[in-house]
Amino acid sequence: MKAKISERLDPLVEIISELKRSSDEIGAILVFIGVVRGRGRDGSKVLRLEYEAHPTLANKVMRKILEEAISKHGLIGATIEHRVGEVKVGEDIMYVVVASRHRGEGFKALEELVDRIKKEVPIWKKEVTESGAYWVKE
Repeated sequence: MKAKISERLDPLVEIISELKRSSDEIGAILVFIGVVRGRGRDGSKVLRLEYEAHPTLANKVMRKILEEAISKHGLIGATIEHRVGEVKVGEDIMYVVVASRHRGEGFKALEELVDRIKKEVPIWKKEVTESGAYWVKE
């Protein structure tokens, strides 16, 4: 189990390899990749996103969410990584990777994790567009 917030994401292939090495019981690895879109909610062209996170609470909340998902869905392992700072259009923002015995519980856990991260983790997003900049409220 790994939760990380930083300006750079680890290479996805390394995250997957680390999970694979953790157990020979793994039958499925599922991946969510959040990417910066080129159009904002108002249709304007996005120049970049800027992320800020609470320095101690964000990681703590992510770890709690991971622990609960692992327990609830019987996951073998999981990793969440989220960027802070400036992120350009087309760049990856977040990885959520789950390892499970079967795909069913993996899919359920992955969807739940992504939804909970967006709602519960104190990470804030500013969208900078051609028509201005504003903080996004989910």
